[in-house]
Parts: sequence; structure tokens; C-alpha cells
Amino acid sequence: MCTAAFYKTNSAYFGRTLDYEFSYGDEVTLTPRNFPLPFREMGTLRSHYAILGMAHVSGGHPLYYDAMNEKGLGMAGLNFVGNACYGKSQPGKDNVAQFEFIVWILGQCATVREARELLARVNITDTPFSPQLPVAQLHWIIADREEAVTVEAVKDGLRVYDNPAGVLTNNPPFDEQMFNLNNYMHLSPRSPENTFSDKLKLHCYSRGMGGMGLPGDLSSQSRFVRVAFTALNSRSEGTEESDVSQFFHILGSVDQARGCCELEGGKFEITLYTSCCSLDKGIYYYTAYDNHGITAVDMHRENLDGDTLRRWPLRAKGEIRWEN
Repeated sequence: MCTAAFYKTNSAYFGRTLDYEFSYGDEVTLTPRNFPLPFREMGTLRSHYAILGMAHVSGGHPLYYDAMNEKGLGMAGLNFVGNACYGKSQPGKDNVAQFEFIVWILGQCATVREARELLARVNITDTPFSPQLPVAQLHWIIADREEAVTVEAVKDGLRVYDNPAGVLTNNPPFDEQMFNLNNYMHLSPRSPENTFSDKLKLHCYSRGMGGMGLPGDLSSQSRFVRVAFTALNSRSEGTEESDVSQFFHILGSVDQARGCCELEGGKFEITLYTSCCSLDKGIYYYTAYDNHGITAVDMHRENLDGDTLRRWPLRAKGEIRWEN
């Protein structure tokens, strides 16, 4: 189970948690402009926008979980098991395999508006990357500094939804997640007033009571509500440092602790990493489960005209700073 969010202050930020029981060997990966991107049915993009994000690199190919390009467009794929539906190739369509989808969009689109135009021609196929890496059932969030959309490939076709909440989790489908927010329209960051009855002298006995009813469990529907409420009511000081710190607090509201989500075989789902893409500055920030210190990679300090991948292994272990 994962959660993605979009957050806008004076700048724009986009990122996600990756919640799973094991890592594939994730690395922050820069795909420069002239690194060839071969597609199974769409030829090879030999020149494209530079892309930076978290990926599993297999056979020299970056399989991104989440990323942004040099123009400030971000994208992430999250589990959508049981609802994702990919098909076979269709004539007259841009037939893009599920594992190619992020680089297909980020390699060519500078804005969400451009992505919408490209999506009108896209058919996401069920072509697996390899026998060892079968087709993942995903849906996606795409964001620039002005707006966000959700993309779902379902039985009825490819659906593109405006995403004013700027949040994506897992099941159910996005339109149902948004409808569910109606059940929480009474929540507020302010202290509540007594509307129960004018015959009773009821009063607030604690701070934070305006948020009573905000779900706290780990289900995808509850995480959607919690991050939407947190992100839409968040305030920061407007500096890069405070905005980035605030973004990690937003996604920290759904952090998965080992032991709370048990799977088969005695395994547990945890938040392997949390990312924050500074869409305006091209900086990829992240924390890891055992490393809450923020690590950053700035794409503009690298050679974006290169033709080879640049990779940084995940800093999974942090340090304790002793003061005595």
C-alpha cells in the first residue's frame, strides 16, 4: 500500500511513500536527455527530457516508481490490484507497456496539459518486462505546479480524472475515493462549535477536536482521507527547507510501522522510503525507514545532456547523533 501527494506553496512538491515488505534494490536514478529509451512497440526515444526519480534498474533499463522531469512534471505509480486492466496492442494507438508508462510521459511532456494530449492516444498493454518481473497492476498520479490528474486503465478503458485533492492511494477507484470525502466534510483544523443541541452546555476539552472522526487506520481509503485533510490544511513558512519538511510531515501521517500490517509468512509491510520532488528546482529528496535524515539529489548539478544513467543507492541506514 502506498500514498502519493501534491503540495503547493510558493513552490510545488510531489512525492510518495513506497510501502512494501521488501525492496528490489531501489536507487535514485537520473536518466539524462540522450540516454536511449527503447519501447517494445513505439521505437526508441533517443532524445527526451531528463528524468530523476526512484527506480529499480534491470538490464540497464530504469523502472521508475516515481519521478519528475527537468520541466517540473512529476508522476508516480501505485498499486491498483483487481481493478487495473491492460489490453493487447491496438492499431492507431500509442501502445505502451505498463512498465514503460512513466518514462513515456515524462520523456515527452512538460505539463499536465501536454500529458492529457498524449494520453488521448495511449493504450497501456499487458506486456511484461521479463518473466522475473511480471505486469504490475497500477494506477498513476501526474502533477505539475498547477494541477494533478489520476490515470486509471480499467475494463471500460483509460480514465483520466482531475485530482483537486492532489492525493492517490490504492483501491477503490479514484472516483470512489473522492466521493468518500463527502463523509468527512465536517472536519476542520479549528475547534468545533456545539451544534449537537442548544439545550446542552457542551465544550471542547482538548485541542484538535475539529479533526475528530479523521480515520487513523492503515487502509487505502483511510489513508486517502488523512493525507487529503493534512495536505489541504498544511501551512509552511515558504522556504525550500520548511516546505520540504512540511511535505515529509504530510506523508508521515500515513507512515507504515513494522508490525502493524502483517502479511503471509510472517512478513510486514513498512514504508521503505518517502520521496519529495521539488518540481520547481529539480531536487529529489527522500527518507528511508531506518534513516529519517533527508537525502537530496539535484538534477541540475549533473550533466543532463549525457547518455548514461547516473545512479545513487538508497541510503537506508541513518545515524544517531550523541550529544554527551
